[in-house]
Amino acid sequence: MDIKETVQKLLQELVLPDLGRMREGNVEILAKLDLTNKRLDDVNTHLADQSRRIDETNKKIDDVRSELTQKIDETNKKIDDVRSELTQRIDETNKKIDDVQMDLINRLDANNARIDRFFETSRATEYELRKIDDRVASLEHDVEDIRQQMAA
Repeated sequence: MDIKETVQKLLQELVLPDLGRMREGNVEILAKLDLTNKRLDDVNTHLADQSRRIDETNKKIDDVRSELTQKIDETNKKIDDVRSELTQRIDETNKKIDDVQMDLINRLDANNARIDRFFETSRATEYELRKIDDRVASLEHDVEDIRQQMAA
């Protein structure tokens, strides 16, 4: 046997079985790699779908935030308008109350003045009545004196 045949035989006995096992391993690795790549593609598709859904959700959130912010601003404006209107009405009501209060105070002052004049007049009348009573008593006394003089 020559060297070439010996080396060939040695390669066939030692290397070929290992090479066969390597080929079988490569086939398994390639099959697993294909499965892994398919799984990665599925995961990437899922992640892209999730990212799209997250973007849609974020847009919805932004739309709701914008809508609610607008509604809050409108509500705040309505509240400010109502506050302004009620403040104006309260001021008007307070002015009416003040006017009524002043009218009542003026009327009370006028009534008090009339009562004071009545009491002053009644005091003067009492004094004059006493004077008249005194004169009547004096005249009655004079008439009695005259009667007694005439009877005597």
